[in-house]
Amino acid sequence: MPRAFILLLDSLGLGATPDAATFGDAGANTLGHIAAWAASTGAGLQLPNLEAMGLGAAAQLATGQWPQGFDQRSDFGAACGAARERSTGKDTQSGHWEIAGLPVDFDWGYFAREISAFPQQLTDALQARSGVPGFLGNCHASGTEIIKRLGDEHVASGKPILYTSADSVFQIAAHEQQFGLERLYALCEAAFELVKPYHIGRVIARPFLGEQGQYRRTENRHDYAVKPTGATLLDHVQDAGGEVLALGKVGDIFAQQGVSRVLKGKDNMSLFDALLQVASEAPSGSLSFVNFVDFDQLFGHSRDVAGYAAALRAFDARLPEFVARLQVGDLAVITADHGCDPTWRGSDHTREHIPMLFFGPGLQPRSLGVSATFSDIGQTLASHLGVAPLGHGQNLL
Repeated sequence: MPRAFILLLDSLGLGATPDAATFGDAGANTLGHIAAWAASTGAGLQLPNLEAMGLGAAAQLATGQWPQGFDQRSDFGAACGAARERSTGKDTQSGHWEIAGLPVDFDWGYFAREISAFPQQLTDALQARSGVPGFLGNCHASGTEIIKRLGDEHVASGKPILYTSADSVFQIAAHEQQFGLERLYALCEAAFELVKPYHIGRVIARPFLGEQGQYRRTENRHDYAVKPTGATLLDHVQDAGGEVLALGKVGDIFAQQGVSRVLKGKDNMSLFDALLQVASEAPSGSLSFVNFVDFDQLFGHSRDVAGYAAALRAFDARLPEFVARLQVGDLAVITADHGCDPTWRGSDHTREHIPMLFFGPGLQPRSLGVSATFSDIGQTLASHLGVAPLGHGQNLL
């Protein structure tokens, strides 16, 4: 009986899409620019397993150029291609939902790029509901940067840190011990109700620990998200009697709709451990969906090229462990949800192609070309699992 796995490398874009200029992202290229940086150091990016699967070939399909240091090869080991986003944004929810067969054809609400990003009416209402002494931040920012900058003041004052990004998000950071984790969650729940008139996709709790300017975000992040506006691949698998295992933040992104079981992890490597466990235990007819968030959260938004490159190498080194756990009838895909070019200006996502690397026992390697929607991924997996077809996308295999 078949099983399916989605390994999503959060923000591993393959180069700007034709409409990227509309988003201010013409010329962005997450993988390409990381590879160029790595080549300039003399070491090269060195992703032998991903390269053998066809990651470089997928990038070439997307941009017409091979990433620097990648062999120009046709003997790749996966069915490989690239995909463009049909949804109107470049955010996490739109990317994940579209992969699962539900493109977002409406506009999310966003907050202004001003010193005070959030409307006074909104922050006043949140303060009245929560009783906090006020707020810090209230701007567009990288999460790691703003916690470093305002963490000491937050601890001293008890004022939570508010910030946003190019995503449709309202983010609240607070110290787990000094402010309290459950108190932060309650504050985010109140905020989620208050932002509904603004059509915001997610409110994100961003807890952190540390002291005196040395702070780190913890694995207790929680996303309060709008439910998908229609059925997704996850729903179809459940409706057919299959189990859906959501690893990392995947469950939150789908507001737990269509999710059977959630597995968390503090970082990419702990999530990889959980994936190996799932690959050994997941039943027939199941879908396992993991988001490796560190690429985006720790390195893309903070524009840390070296850190992103190191994280890719670490993932690549462990990939054979997962391949060895695959059983006859399994189909896996490595993909992304958007770009977040660490060499790009600002700290936001970038509108880029994403990779599609399908592999599994007995699957014949081939070039899949460039898909016009991420939903081709979900439709391919739906067909493999024998569940009802999705509303968008086509089976690529």
